[in-house]
Amino acid sequence: MSDPNTSLPSPSYFIIVGMPGLQEHYNALFLIFLLLFLATFLGNLLIVVLVSLDPRLHTPMYFFLWNLAVLDVLLTTTIIPKLLAVLWGHNRTISFTGCFLQMYFLMSFGTTEVFLVAAMAYDRYVAVVKPLHYNTIISTRVCLTMTATVWALGFLVPLVSVALASSVPFCASNHVLHVVCEYPSIMSLACADVTAQVNFALSLAMVVDWGAIVFVLWSYCRIILSVVKMKTVESWKKALLMCSSHIVLVVLYYVSSIVEFIGLRVDSIPPDGHVFIGGLNHFLTPLVNPIIYSLRNEKIKAAAQKYFRLKSAFPHGAKNTVRAAELN
Repeated sequence: MSDPNTSLPSPSYFIIVGMPGLQEHYNALFLIFLLLFLATFLGNLLIVVLVSLDPRLHTPMYFFLWNLAVLDVLLTTTIIPKLLAVLWGHNRTISFTGCFLQMYFLMSFGTTEVFLVAAMAYDRYVAVVKPLHYNTIISTRVCLTMTATVWALGFLVPLVSVALASSVPFCASNHVLHVVCEYPSIMSLACADVTAQVNFALSLAMVVDWGAIVFVLWSYCRIILSVVKMKTVESWKKALLMCSSHIVLVVLYYVSSIVEFIGLRVDSIPPDGHVFIGGLNHFLTPLVNPIIYSLRNEKIKAAAQKYFRLKSAFPHGAKNTVRAAELN
């Protein structure tokens, strides 16, 4: 293993440092992250399989949910296997190409999820505000177009930032002070002035994130205004139930991002704490997403019982199934 201060004009690999201050707890952390990985992977895979198999779930709302679950599976498998290898002490090295591929996919999946959350907000807006025209506005063609656009933008937006980062000379160290090849951690190893590249990537990320936030807020402002105009309490409840799962998703997604943003800038938190917070945030929402949608959605429960007989995991009341499913 090379010394951290060794000069590397053209590094062929990086070394993932992980969390050195918590090295004595690596066995426990390995077990925790392994269980979280299995729960996240299997939970989202279950959503993917159920939506694919059950004809009742072949609607725009569940198609967006299917894409979210696929994204969460991809995001988890991009990060956790290498993290587990580092914690197990098996292999802390990652090739130069592999590191930037991980960075690219990490940024791409994250960007795609931002756009997908906004698309799901628009879907709920149309369902509540224009229910009579829902099938016309969110037709199969429109749904596929929206989804294709979301994925295309997700993979195109980070492309320039990662390409610029990969062209930077690295000669100070090849030790990555993180559990993954995150953009800030890699750029901190550059031996040239990377202010322009970092500012460009930051500005792009701010435009994407704030653009999505504004769009989601606009959608829910329109939803709230529409709900206020409804004359019966039953109509209010129906509208809120239609949006409840997505509201929880939006709140969780942005609150976890804010916690990470603030936590990584608190000087009193040690470096290992910053790494732990950043790593945990990467699969917190992928872990919780299937729980949010499976526990609150009667159609998902019914599909789980039908295809996998998961009655104990998804208690299901036949009397209320049809009515609750329509609300969701």
